[in-house]
Amino acid sequence: MSGHNRWSKIKRQKAAMGATKGKLYSKVIKEVTVSARLGGGDPAGNARLRVALALAKEANIPKDTIERAIKKGTGELEGESYEEVTYEGYGPGGVAMLVECLTDNRNRTAADVRSIFGRYGGNLGAEGAVAWMFQKKGAITVKPGPTEDQVMEKAIDAGAEDVLNHGDEGFEVRTAPADLHTVATRLESAGLALGEQKWTYLPQNTVQVEGDNARGLLKLMDVLEENDDVQNVHANFELDDSVMESLSQ
Repeated sequence: MSGHNRWSKIKRQKAAMGATKGKLYSKVIKEVTVSARLGGGDPAGNARLRVALALAKEANIPKDTIERAIKKGTGELEGESYEEVTYEGYGPGGVAMLVECLTDNRNRTAADVRSIFGRYGGNLGAEGAVAWMFQKKGAITVKPGPTEDQVMEKAIDAGAEDVLNHGDEGFEVRTAPADLHTVATRLESAGLALGEQKWTYLPQNTVQVEGDNARGLLKLMDVLEENDDVQNVHANFELDDSVMESLSQ
């Protein structure tokens, strides 16, 4: 499991304890609104909205809250107008980073992200600086229960590209971006219990970090994630188990 995946595991544990629940709600609802604005309010014809609704379900967001977000996106209710922007840069230890944002004020968000990078040992780069180091993929969490062979067989039948075993966290099924919803539907039909479904950016190579660089990098990522305009942070780092354990305590 990569360092980034371990960091994601810690985030999920914090969310389960309620430490980041408010932020999670806000980010998911914002994604639902933007998805509905860009592709319409019918999930049957809007793949991005289907993914956002799956995230909302996993986060236990109330149905009426989701419905209001969709109506704001389609213009049936008044709401903020968000735009998508992705920032690229380097963190401590030369780690490449992609920061996906949804914002109603691009100048504010750019200033905030640049400031955070500067304060925590990173450097914000120009467009295209690191994006070429990542590949967009679909990622589906399969909850613990079945064996790896069972998940692998059903994932192959469903058209997935790869399966990763995350131990007591379950499995991660990876797909081509366009196949995310189709594969998830087939896995559910095959009897697997699914968790998070999302698009993500996977690094084509990784950088090993430790010591002060590791501490600084995780702090940078935490602060970025705390920003209201930041939706996702992707990075290409690796951490040893012992380093991750010492930093997560």
